[in-house]
Amino acid sequence: MDENVKLSNVKEREITKKNGFAMLFANILGYVATVVTFVLGLVFAINYEDVNDVIFGLGIGLFVVSLALLIVSIVLSCGLKSVNPNEAMVFTLFGEYYGTIKSAGFYFINPFCSAVVPNEETTGNIFEISSDANGNSSAKVAGVTKKKISTKVITLNNEKQKVNDALGNPIIIGAVVICKIIDPTKAVLNVDNYMKFLSTQCDSVIRNISRLYPYDIISDENEDDNEKTLRGSSQEIADSMEVELQKKVEDAGIEIMEVRITHLSYAEEIAAAMLQRQQATAIIAARQKIVEGAVSMVKMAIDQLGEEEIVVLDEERKAAMVSNLLVVLCGNKEAQPIVNSGSIY
Repeated sequence: MDENVKLSNVKEREITKKNGFAMLFANILGYVATVVTFVLGLVFAINYEDVNDVIFGLGIGLFVVSLALLIVSIVLSCGLKSVNPNEAMVFTLFGEYYGTIKSAGFYFINPFCSAVVPNEETTGNIFEISSDANGNSSAKVAGVTKKKISTKVITLNNEKQKVNDALGNPIIIGAVVICKIIDPTKAVLNVDNYMKFLSTQCDSVIRNISRLYPYDIISDENEDDNEKTLRGSSQEIADSMEVELQKKVEDAGIEIMEVRITHLSYAEEIAAAMLQRQQATAIIAARQKIVEGAVSMVKMAIDQLGEEEIVVLDEERKAAMVSNLLVVLCGNKEAQPIVNSGSIY
């Protein structure tokens, strides 16, 4: 626990760097001087080995100088670093955090610094995680950049996964996360593998948030206009996923820019039953509207007949009239008219 706290307290700082082109020019001069001293030492050593001990000794000295220049030039070459736009490099010096380069350019730094290498399998611009029927996850990444951390916008495509909603119904949900690395130091020092960490937290957040809401409102009797559902309030729920995911990946130096739900459906085993329920709910709602309209039309007809005294009906005849009108208005098929040529009494 103490180690985790210590890691989370690592503060990012920019490395004090020098112009890489000036050091490159000096390094080239060093290699040229190495070749010159080596050639002179070889000439003096061969031609004056038995003639002049002083010149012979000078040749041996030039050999030593050329070897020293070669070692120095090679060491200085290790300090030349090139950083592309939207990339960063994190360096350590003898096991301690040394600094970070976030600006693009060609620089010279302490040649004994070593770059912290992210996991090559998870360094890239497009990251995709998929789940099989057993819930096992697999990852695919494109755009590997060795020894460098990409600060470009990353698209994490969390493929369809099976979860349970608030009512316990199994559903299939998928989401896309748009994010970027804003603190490369935290990304490589606070977590072992920042992309796997992000995908795991994304999977956890989607499952936890999905369990808080029903897929849809099943019964109209308990319907609440303010109740959120996965189908009806997908954008609001995606926003809550974004807030929750940001809290979980903040220590990894990741900024969540957007979360979008890309797929939402009932699981295959209950999809047919839920479709029948939805159809039944729609039929009941339609019938209810038909009955309400038919009752209002019958009431209006009886009221107008009574007010204008077109015909006077007793209660028994009113009941018969209501029954006939409701049958005509609420029937599934078109009514067949029957003309009564006799008396209605």
